[in-house]
Amino acid sequence: MLVASELKAGMVIRMEGQIYRVLEVESRAGAAKLGGVVKAKLSNVRSGRMSEPHLRPLERVEELHVERQLMEFLFRQGSTCTFMNPNTYEQIEVSDEMLGPAGQFLQAGMEVPVEFFEGEPISAVLPDIMEARVLDTVPATRSQQDSAWKEARLDNGLVIRVPLFIAPGESVRVDLRTGHYVERAHAERRRTA
Repeated sequence: MLVASELKAGMVIRMEGQIYRVLEVESRAGAAKLGGVVKAKLSNVRSGRMSEPHLRPLERVEELHVERQLMEFLFRQGSTCTFMNPNTYEQIEVSDEMLGPAGQFLQAGMEVPVEFFEGEPISAVLPDIMEARVLDTVPATRSQQDSAWKEARLDNGLVIRVPLFIAPGESVRVDLRTGHYVERAHAERRRTA
């Protein structure tokens, strides 16, 4: 058990019988006889619903210790994704709700840390920015406008807005939290000896 003023982003806690991941925490000190308040932004790990409770600084919450295992993504079937532990070859299924929008960027063979609580998967830890290949868009043009955008369909089916200079077949980086274009993905340059 810990008090609400000790909450930090990334922790997994249990409140009112539900398991939540702490996304943000903001503490405000109280004035005179008024107590302070801790505002937390929580995400239910099973349903993905967001909650923003206001807690007293000395209110107790239960911190849960999760086990993190590196799993290999195998395939998607319907609304579930199948992962395999590369050491034991044990396979588990994770629902799309648990993965969120990042699940659309998974590719076969990709290694992803999966968090378990009491032997059951509760979340997959995916990066905030991932790469995808542009499958279809109008041909690239050079323009005087830096703020001109066009629609592009990615290889995972998502449609995003990209700058005019992006051509079909190029890889782009996408912010998974917002679903927006970040930059063109550059191939790694290797030095030769």
